[in-house]
Amino acid sequence: MRNFLTELADRIEAAVDCAGRVAQWLVPLFVMLAFAGTILRHAFGLGSVFLQESVLYLHATAFLIGAAVALLADRHVRVDIFYRDASPRRKAIVDMIGGIAALLPFCAVVAYTALPYAVRSWAILEQSRETTGVPLVFLLKSLIVGYAVILWLQGLASTIRNGLRLAEGPS
Repeated sequence: MRNFLTELADRIEAAVDCAGRVAQWLVPLFVMLAFAGTILRHAFGLGSVFLQESVLYLHATAFLIGAAVALLADRHVRVDIFYRDASPRRKAIVDMIGGIAALLPFCAVVAYTALPYAVRSWAILEQSRETTGVPLVFLLKSLIVGYAVILWLQGLASTIRNGLRLAEGPS
């Protein structure tokens, strides 16, 4: 069972890492597009709704995927009062309780509430309200579900890892 759980956590983390590597390339792209949009607007008086919405889509994608990557890299936000000076075992307990009591249920609720929202958007292939905007609003709304799923999976992998640490006994 230990080998199965370790393999499961490894596979989830490999997938999250891969998604993170893709997302990291979106950051310089959206920065360059935002910069180009700013120059075009202020220097030449040219505006582009498509360009502005593209920046929004790239930004949302990078940061929503980035939430799971931050959890994978243990760079997420936590209350440090109890955690900072804790032993590795106590940290594993805190992380495991946080994952089971907060993170996993949060992700489930987000996915559950966002799924009908995304499905409705797909049903009509929702597009931008602006005629020159990005015609892929349904993909943007699906990203909310994707965020919840990838974060839930990484939360599961982290919970598995912490459970395995605790099963090893005192360190």
